[in-house]
Amino acid sequence: MSITPITPKASLAEIERRLRAALDPIELQLQDDSAQHAGHAGAREGGHYSVSIVSASFTGLNKVARHRLVYHSLGELMQQGIHALAVQARAPGEP
Repeated sequence: MSITPITPKASLAEIERRLRAALDPIELQLQDDSAQHAGHAGAREGGHYSVSIVSASFTGLNKVARHRLVYHSLGELMQQGIHALAVQARAPGEP
């Protein structure tokens, strides 16, 4: 029987640091949703998070491009440390 090693969760502070540095958001809300996914197979592969972010960097970009920009900003955390990330990305002035 093979045991999958547990990947350490990314810290909210590190996620926030990277998003602020890359996207200079005017609003940023992060939430660790990992406790809601305890026992889920993916829980061994990192944490589950939600982010709501407003940044001028998203102006003119569609939803897919905005998500890619967020994922790129988080770098290797998306492969190791973050198992799931729910993203709500808006440009300033959007509802």
